[in-house]
Amino acid sequence: MNVIRSLLFYLGYFLAILVCGGLFLPVAPLLPLSSRYRLLNLYNHFTTAWFRWTCGVRYRVSGTEHLPEGPCVILANHQCEWETIYLQILKPPVCTVLKQELLRIPLFGWGLRQLHPIALDRSKPARAMRQVLTQGVQRLNEGLSVLIFPEGTRVAPGERRRYNKSGTVIACRAGVPVVPVAHNAGERWPGRHWVKNPGLLSVVVGEPIATEGRTPEEVLVEVEAWIEARLAEISEVPRPDAPAPARERNVRSAS
Repeated sequence: MNVIRSLLFYLGYFLAILVCGGLFLPVAPLLPLSSRYRLLNLYNHFTTAWFRWTCGVRYRVSGTEHLPEGPCVILANHQCEWETIYLQILKPPVCTVLKQELLRIPLFGWGLRQLHPIALDRSKPARAMRQVLTQGVQRLNEGLSVLIFPEGTRVAPGERRRYNKSGTVIACRAGVPVVPVAHNAGERWPGRHWVKNPGLLSVVVGEPIATEGRTPEEVLVEVEAWIEARLAEISEVPRPDAPAPARERNVRSAS
């Protein structure tokens, strides 16, 4: 049954890319950025709804009342493709930090390019970090929120990776709050397998974390602790202990 559901999902998924790409991409460059987001996000709304209908997934989203009115930095754990789609519609307009290879995907990547992402060459980490710090602050000053996955890559449920501080650095520099988000989407949408799993997909949005007068390291410790605590509550797969470097960082920050 899961195989049949997954095949049906991907049928609608790829048809949506073709239809939305053909209809929306010629129009999007002519629109102001806010209208462009509303138009292109129709694809994201469809995909999240289609995933729920076809694959037997139930959504439980809590904490959206915590989202601030102005721009912020959204830091979320990264397990699969689902959250890259859903978080686009959580607080638009939002600029996403992503790998530049995604922009080369026909139709899908062309649409991403219209939304002013920060596209990184991960083979040049020093240059990528400078790009995030420069363009991230610029996007925030322009009134866009910025979405960053601090783990830097997809991390399967039940695994853990050290968090990167680039998101908290740009939040502190721009003086905007950080909004942590935790989810277990990888348990429903496995990152390395095409067959989807029915069940409960939980998303928890935390209260904004102030950055004024604080160091990026202090904010990152709080963000990581909050996300990991929520993951321990909503995940069906047990959470591992923090990697040794992260534990050592927490000890230094607490001392």
